[in-house]
Amino acid sequence: MVAALSGFLLIGVIVAAGWGLRRWSDLPPNAETVLARVVWLVLNPCLLFTGVAAADLTALFSEPLLISAAAALLCFALHPVVSRKTDKGTRIVGSLASGYVNANYIGIPVATYILGDPALVVPIIMVQLLIITPIALTLLELAATGRAVLRDTLIAPVKNPMIIAVLLGATVSLTGLHLPRLILDPLITIGHAAVPLVLIAFGMSLSGRRVLAPGPDRAATVAAVVLKTAAMPLLAFLLATAFRLEPQETYAVTVLACLPTAQNVYLYGQRFTAGLVVARDTIFLTTLACAPVVLLATLLFTLR
Repeated sequence: MVAALSGFLLIGVIVAAGWGLRRWSDLPPNAETVLARVVWLVLNPCLLFTGVAAADLTALFSEPLLISAAAALLCFALHPVVSRKTDKGTRIVGSLASGYVNANYIGIPVATYILGDPALVVPIIMVQLLIITPIALTLLELAATGRAVLRDTLIAPVKNPMIIAVLLGATVSLTGLHLPRLILDPLITIGHAAVPLVLIAFGMSLSGRRVLAPGPDRAATVAAVVLKTAAMPLLAFLLATAFRLEPQETYAVTVLACLPTAQNVYLYGQRFTAGLVVARDTIFLTTLACAPVVLLATLLFTLR
């Protein structure tokens, strides 16, 4: 568990660097937006393409993954019930914040050092990239444009660089195409910069702002935090028990459901100027709560 906490420390240091950068450096007012735009157009597509291209897509059909996906989908669906007074974009981002987990920076250390198998988190990463991300980005695109006709629905994914990257990566994975290192190495190197820069942009967004400040987004944020930290692990445990998964599998899906909201949710909100307060505060609070929640889940399973 001590080693797993290094993932939280790593995130905290990079976020703090972004916070200090915004607070004490003479950056232009739009620096955060420009940084997020670079991540959106170049860095994240490279990261998504190389990650999906190297993945084994058959892992999408495991029973534990179906349980994890079902718990996330229930949280996605429950959030709009308590945030009906917010705009459509905020409801979409709030739903994402309720169930889209940080499967990379937090998930991999937790799976490695607590569950003993880093591969357990890979299917979750894949389903988020291949299924949830394209759907969410398409919905945000439609909410931003205000048009929901069939033509716009079909065109929106084609215009999105991250969805294109996921689809191209899936094509490479399914066909078994081997890209030459001359092409692959630059893409991998560029992709490695994506997560640190997202975290820096996130840290910049925290400077001069109060978490859970009074306003129309507070209720939506609280709902997202409660769903992510309490409801999702409980739903995962109940579903795993109902479908009679092995005890170790039940423990794994429960612990993985405790993971905090992913920073990508903030990136998506930044891109479409939707739900930024909900995304920022939910990521911050669920990351703080993750370690105690994982420890509590581990303790309860130990006492069973």
